[in-house]
Amino acid sequence: MNNLLESAINAIQRSEKAWCRYITANDTGQTGGHQSGFYVPKCAAPLLFDELGRKGENKEKTVSILWQDDFYTTSRMKYYGQRTRNEYRITRFGRDFPFLNDEYIGSLLILSKMTDSDYVAYVLSSDDDIDGFYAYFNLSPNETNQLITAGGTDPDKKLEMFFQEHVRELDDFPTTLQMSSLAQLNFNKAHSISKSDFIKSPDSLLLSWLDAEYRLFRLIEEKIYSGKLKNAFESVDEFVRIANEVLNRRKSRAGKSLEHHLSELFSKNDLVFEEQALTEGKKRPDFLFPNSSCYHNFEFPAKDLVVLGAKTTCKDRWRQVLSEADRVEEKYLFTLQQGISLSQLKEMSDAKLTLIVPKPYIQSFPKAYQNQLKDLSEFIGIVKRRQDNIPKHYLI
Repeated sequence: MNNLLESAINAIQRSEKAWCRYITANDTGQTGGHQSGFYVPKCAAPLLFDELGRKGENKEKTVSILWQDDFYTTSRMKYYGQRTRNEYRITRFGRDFPFLNDEYIGSLLILSKMTDSDYVAYVLSSDDDIDGFYAYFNLSPNETNQLITAGGTDPDKKLEMFFQEHVRELDDFPTTLQMSSLAQLNFNKAHSISKSDFIKSPDSLLLSWLDAEYRLFRLIEEKIYSGKLKNAFESVDEFVRIANEVLNRRKSRAGKSLEHHLSELFSKNDLVFEEQALTEGKKRPDFLFPNSSCYHNFEFPAKDLVVLGAKTTCKDRWRQVLSEADRVEEKYLFTLQQGISLSQLKEMSDAKLTLIVPKPYIQSFPKAYQNQLKDLSEFIGIVKRRQDNIPKHYLI
């Protein structure tokens, strides 16, 4: 854990309230609808004011924000309630403020309230730091843009009841595949998910499954570790060992979770694919459509092969996908990253890499590239159309 991530975590633990969200293209003026400062959703309004704003009135206060343990801004917390507006924003950062520049799109902004007029803020840009932050607080990537609590958001009662039934029977952590399957099974049962939902709404279903699995994991984690936490540790080394065990398991599970849920959606949409198929040398793309047999058969047209990487965050890691299958020139990458800089999007485009993101996340990317992005439903449609034209004996 580097110093910046550690400082952000410590600040949240000392704060009255804390909030996180991705810096988006709208913040930097790359969507054509730039508004002043960082938008704060109503669910996080208590971070700004003790009392919510009233429609028809504006309210504001001046605060001091310490950024990256390095510099201060005298900024404004404001509620806009007049005319047609009904929103909260943080504004006034100064002319040389760095974090509203294009290069920080997709970085994670974390703001902690220390007193009514003093705040500390951190911007995490590397994939490792963002993943480490999620792991520490056991957050789903879809749980940004809201107040942060150690236990995450409350699950709905019906889903929690189903989860509790499974958790009572567990004495150890299930495998990552079992964990994902349990989350899917119980969410589908609680929300009466049907075959048509897999086809019509794969984007929203994926995000719901991810959130459900995080909730299930928290319950299991609480049961497994509750006894150890109630008893005194034998030594500092024992405490550190348990803490590292917890964080490493969280990171490992989160990394595989996305792949498991994508795999289930591809299967439910009747796509033919292979996970971790061997291409050249030791290269193994996350998903190869239709399979390695077709890939290594040079009579099979390369244009009908599709390669998809899956990474929760990709600011640092997207280039890994480019070299994972030599026969395939144009590749795809699915990510839960919300926003990426113009320069990186241009690099991806030049490298013939198409980014796939959940449909609600597309608006967080620069407007100039939004029409080049695909959502999960569109990607499934692309693969399905290709496979409809492939002779059936290849798809067995």
